[in-house]
Amino acid sequence: MSEGLAIALAVLIFIVITIAKGVRLVSQGEEWVVERLGKYHATLRPGLNILIPYLDNVAYKLVTKDIILDVQEQEVITRDNAVILTNAIAFVKVTDPVKAVYGVTDFSEAIRNLIMTTLRSIVGEMELDEALSSRDKIKARLRESIADEAVDWGLTVKSVEIQDIKPSPSMQKAMELQAAAERERKAAVTKAEGAKQAAILEAEARLESAKRDASAQVMLAEASAESIRRVAVSIGDQTTPMLYLLGEKYIASLEKLGEGSASKVVVMPADLQETLRGLVGKLGARG
Repeated sequence: MSEGLAIALAVLIFIVITIAKGVRLVSQGEEWVVERLGKYHATLRPGLNILIPYLDNVAYKLVTKDIILDVQEQEVITRDNAVILTNAIAFVKVTDPVKAVYGVTDFSEAIRNLIMTTLRSIVGEMELDEALSSRDKIKARLRESIADEAVDWGLTVKSVEIQDIKPSPSMQKAMELQAAAERERKAAVTKAEGAKQAAILEAEARLESAKRDASAQVMLAEASAESIRRVAVSIGDQTTPMLYLLGEKYIASLEKLGEGSASKVVVMPADLQETLRGLVGKLGARG
């Protein structure tokens, strides 16, 4: 009786294990890859699935929801030999479980390394300023470049975002020094330009002043010439008015000379009238 009970119990356990191996419940958002005798047989969809116990084996369980892959930060050298730091994050989805498990050893690590190498290649073709200001362009090119490879691995790249892109600490320090030097250069240029404009204005002012002085002298000379001409016309051959005018000017000059602090003695010529008459005679002879 005890042997029959043991056999019945063993059979019952065998049946329970067989049913457990043959009936599988797949959760929503997952797909299971089944192998039969070591070879791919079927892909189990969400819900209740029946397998052949001991022949079929669930080899892989894949998540079909969006997978977030964090791409680690790395140094990238731009075309102008500048070093920048950049990292990214990718959103991928398993669309073909068979390719995902049999096409590559570890699809998550594969897509992560593909993004890193492609990102280095894209940024390496850019100048520093372009790389720092073209995040959307880099993102679009990166997604386009890895899309074909991802399809071969049974994946769909939904989005690739550049989390951060910045100069390395040493490069950032060099850029700060360059910016400071550029500010000093602009200040020097501005100062030099101001000095240049001031010198130009000063030269123009001197030129204008000289022109006006020359014009004034010409006008004064013309006025003096006109005055002499009119006096000569008015006097004619008469010498008395001329003697009077010259004598008046002569006396005024002597008075002004006598008013000077350095002048102590003023000598008046005794033959003042003869002197003026001789001067007039010379002027008349010149005329």
